[in-house]
Amino acid sequence: MATEIILPKVDMDMATGRISRWLVAEGAMVKQGEPVFEMETDKAAMEVEAPASGMLGGIVAKVGADVPVGHVVAWIYAEGEKPSANASAAASPAAALASAVPVADKPTAPAAVISSNSHAGAVRATPLARRIARNAGLNLTKVIGSGPHGRIVSTDVEKFVAPPPIAAPSLTATLAPMSDAAVLKLFEPGSFTELPHDNMRRTIARRLVEAKSTVPHFYVSADCRLDALLKLRAELNAAAPKISDAPAWKLSINDMVIKAWALALRDVPMANVSWTENAMVVHAHADIGVAVSVQGGLITPIVRAAETKSLSAISNEMKDLAVRAKTRKLKPGEYNGGSSAISNLGMFGVKDFAAIINPPHATILAVGSGDQRPVVENGVVVPATVMTVTLSTDHRAVDGALGAEVLAAFRAYIEKPLAMLV
Repeated sequence: MATEIILPKVDMDMATGRISRWLVAEGAMVKQGEPVFEMETDKAAMEVEAPASGMLGGIVAKVGADVPVGHVVAWIYAEGEKPSANASAAASPAAALASAVPVADKPTAPAAVISSNSHAGAVRATPLARRIARNAGLNLTKVIGSGPHGRIVSTDVEKFVAPPPIAAPSLTATLAPMSDAAVLKLFEPGSFTELPHDNMRRTIARRLVEAKSTVPHFYVSADCRLDALLKLRAELNAAAPKISDAPAWKLSINDMVIKAWALALRDVPMANVSWTENAMVVHAHADIGVAVSVQGGLITPIVRAAETKSLSAISNEMKDLAVRAKTRKLKPGEYNGGSSAISNLGMFGVKDFAAIINPPHATILAVGSGDQRPVVENGVVVPATVMTVTLSTDHRAVDGALGAEVLAAFRAYIEKPLAMLV
């Protein structure tokens, strides 16, 4: 019996994936565990391995096509087994898949027909779904399954038999953004160029709208003196031993910000949380996501348990994560989750800004540039290097006083950085 090759879900936000290239030609033999195609998600690129040994056939997903997760893209036939007569028929929807599958939070109904049902000639459905359909006199071939690999479940049949009533217009509907046509009408034809959105840009847009629409943001800011931190950083870098004529580490201000923020969250554990409707999720470690700019968007690789790691370990780990983030070679476990995040625009000369929280985080720290500013010290105005940071909090989880407390803890580590070494 033929084995399906399914487009896997490797990211909790992933709705579709795009096949960038097939590594094995149709009709060629493949061994279990051997990579058969390369897949691009909105955040990374990875190889997908063969689930069985045999001959690759029935490829229905073309290169460059957006394929809903969980759907069949090809089959592997055992030795001596021939592709079924339905294989060519199954290839027909692939053309529609390449052009019609939208990049959305969930695949639309037409895309779901591309499943093993069309290939094997048998409808996949649960026993309960079959019984409900039989009692209603419904032909299951008309129903689109929402279960794993397109399997029809009872709710699919129930919705088909008794469609839900049309809901009244909601406030969200009345606040819908301008249509594409309405936007383009505002500009002279020929005065612009349209660059289609890729998966990453669409996902960023969706998540930011979701965050600002559903998370009540609250902001607190503080100015941090950097003079002691800059002095310590210079001394630590100068003391770095040589390995193959290269220093074992080269600390950046951002590395020390990551450590300071992780320690602050350790010291104020009720700020190191995530909100759910039923409970407050209090994290055991400060897993810090760090925003990295990549072509077409950004990604936040995570330094796990950053409060337990040395500055040199954080520095070397962050350099590796940033390089692989820019080449889209991160693994899902390296960017999914986390308990908080940092967005640093100081290197671009930005003095201060407020970042948008990335759920399920309850906080994100926006870091500005370190500039020479006049400060009052013992009644005397003196020059100092000052950095402004702004903490965005999910007010459901982190109240204003708690946000101020954890920001004060962060400021203390920045201004007395030797505490980060003990």
